[in-house]
Amino acid sequence: MSTTSILRTVLDQWKAGVDTHDPAAVAKVFTDDAIFQGLHPYSIGPAGVAQYYEAQPLGLKADYDILEARQLTDDLVLGYLKVAFSFVDRPTLEVYLSIIARRTGADWRIDHYQVSKLT
Repeated sequence: MSTTSILRTVLDQWKAGVDTHDPAAVAKVFTDDAIFQGLHPYSIGPAGVAQYYEAQPLGLKADYDILEARQLTDDLVLGYLKVAFSFVDRPTLEVYLSIIARRTGADWRIDHYQVSKLT
């Protein structure tokens, strides 16, 4: 599986959870000790991810473009993305997202997630 394919597999699951406002589905894509940094203070693990996405407004959608993909080791993949979060009642928010996906058995999950808002 290519590096980009690995990232798309993980990110498509993340996007599906975001788009359907299913915080548990989003959290399931993260490792047990994932570092998660959205636009609020960071958290560790899926519970913090679920709490973050539970607080997001209904109708939130995420569209992403992978800008860079790198295989760091056999079990780690780095992705750098541009993400557009669209809302029902306000303008789209464009951010940059860095993730590290880690192989956990047969699956890949997000181990590190950091958003930056560049103006």
